[in-house]
Amino acid sequence: MAYPEDRQDRETPATSANSDSTFQSQVQRLHRLTVYSRWLVVGLLWANVGSLSLWTLRSEIALWQDHFTWVAVRYSLAYNPLPALGLSICIGMTLSVLVWQSRNILLGMPGKEQKHLEDRVLHIRRQGSTHPLWKWICCR
Repeated sequence: MAYPEDRQDRETPATSANSDSTFQSQVQRLHRLTVYSRWLVVGLLWANVGSLSLWTLRSEIALWQDHFTWVAVRYSLAYNPLPALGLSICIGMTLSVLVWQSRNILLGMPGKEQKHLEDRVLHIRRQGSTHPLWKWICCR
């Protein structure tokens, strides 16, 4: 979904480069790489911070398995603020990536985000093979 005000901000050379199919496929590759990297960050967060937080709460989790109440969960998290913060960060990052990706799938990419991806691809093209993402974006 492109907005008229976003089109006015675009440079003329970028607009002519945007028309070729190679450029559009490179923008799609960059978007796909962005999606994969966000999920990688979420996975690493859960593997490190989430597992450490759950390990710290292992005695409370055993209590929850015997006598589960929401009050027990609330007090366990209130009296263990660091594991609660760690789990909150993991859950928050997971939800934010889910909402971001769902919005892109259901509503399409916003114009500003599409322009940002296009500008990044143009920057990668200008820098050439010295850019770290060159082989991922331009050489396929």
